[in-house]
Amino acid sequence: MCSLTRVLVLVLGALLGAPWRVLHGAPLAELSGDQDFQLFLHRNLEFTRKIKGDVAALQRVVCDTFQLCKEEELLLVQQDLRITQVALEQCHRPSFQAEACFSQIRDGLHAYHSSLTAVLELLPSHAGLVETLQLDAANLSSNIQQQMEDLGLDTVTFPAEGRGPLPAFSSHFQHQVGGFLILANFQRFLETAYRALRHLARL
Repeated sequence: MCSLTRVLVLVLGALLGAPWRVLHGAPLAELSGDQDFQLFLHRNLEFTRKIKGDVAALQRVVCDTFQLCKEEELLLVQQDLRITQVALEQCHRPSFQAEACFSQIRDGLHAYHSSLTAVLELLPSHAGLVETLQLDAANLSSNIQQQMEDLGLDTVTFPAEGRGPLPAFSSHFQHQVGGFLILANFQRFLETAYRALRHLARL
């Protein structure tokens, strides 16, 4: 493992294993001096912020169009639909490995790219925004994959638990709720990725 990769593993392990606290005294000399890695962080920090904004815009559309605005009011339907948050537990385990964390973020982006098809069907008049969001999710996933390759990090494959096909919606209301939940879960997923990039960029 190269020196830069070792530093990356240590920094990300400390960062993602704790509740987003500022780190002090971490050995960051080589990492902070790597211009390509810092450029990757800053570009994709802004990219993630842009994607979060587009998800928020679609959430407002769902709220205005279907009066679905509060997740806590939909708990019973959510249990029936079994639409769950894509996990990022690999980024929080004590035995942190950068390969596993980055791979899980990449896989999660791919899963949400597919799930957004349900939102596209629900909001045909906003197809342009949904398709742009799908493209951006695919591009961010590709960016992470490329950075992993540049750093010499191996790709890790996880079982597709919780990432299977979407349930068949038995009613238009279930489809509406499904679209709402997909966007809410995607926003939380992006917030986790955004925080990791933001803290690394500030170190």
